[in-house]
Amino acid sequence: MIKILFICHGNICRSPMAEFILKDIVRQKGLSNEFEIASAATSTEEIWNGVGNPVYPPAKRELQKHGLSCEGKRAVQLQKDDYEKYDLFIGMDRANIRNMTRIFGGDPQNRIRKLMDFTERGGDVADPWYSGDFETAYRDIYDGCAGLLQWILREGTSHETL
Repeated sequence: MIKILFICHGNICRSPMAEFILKDIVRQKGLSNEFEIASAATSTEEIWNGVGNPVYPPAKRELQKHGLSCEGKRAVQLQKDDYEKYDLFIGMDRANIRNMTRIFGGDPQNRIRKLMDFTERGGDVADPWYSGDFETAYRDIYDGCAGLLQWILREGTSHETL
């Protein structure tokens, strides 16, 4: 089983969108039993007294436009011990990569990647919290998730090959 954790700053927009988009892609391909997919934040800004906020309403609406539900998802914070629980940590932008590396104290097993590196465009997934452009974020995240899955299937599905 491949365990993937998507990461963004607050875990209410981009990373939960990626979580539910990739879950849907692998479901459509009949691969759900081969993956564990979740998402988390590098910050605690969306977590109050140990309880995370739900997915931001515009992000939730964008997922719904594509037939996806994120019901029950609440923000959680990335923890140092997550490094041993997941095979891949997929960040949405350079700041996410930097913060993951800081939280983990490095990346000795090369598990940290940036989502858009799995596309021909590269770069960062722009934060729709600031731009309000959830449609473009969805497209970029979808393309990144599709590229990520292609990469995983090409490289093999064992932890050792990742």
